[in-house]
Amino acid sequence: MTTGNRVQAFLNEMRDHRADHFAIVSRVREIVLQAGPAISEEIKYGGILFSTRAPFCGIFSYAGHVTLEFSAGAALPDRHGMLLGQGKLRRHIKLFSVSDIQSRHVAAYVELARQAAHA
Repeated sequence: MTTGNRVQAFLNEMRDHRADHFAIVSRVREIVLQAGPAISEEIKYGGILFSTRAPFCGIFSYAGHVTLEFSAGAALPDRHGMLLGQGKLRRHIKLFSVSDIQSRHVAAYVELARQAAHA
């Protein structure tokens, strides 16, 4: 199965069993893929991992929420105070609804992470 088919199968499964999460994941995926040229995606670690020159973020569905995780999130500026986590590298944003995507400034954080990975 090709990467594109694996991603589509993952999304289809989510749509059929977690429609609320499917709406969030689909919108965040659109934002990430539109953030710049040459962004690839693959199914990894139970979610969708996005890369440019290096992996920079991923979308993962959990029981009560979706997270947008940043591979080197600890190095990102957190102007809006949305990044969660205490590890050495990773940070994440929890999303409970589609409206959280805008209110938690997802597009801005995706752009920062993409720029950092592309540098």
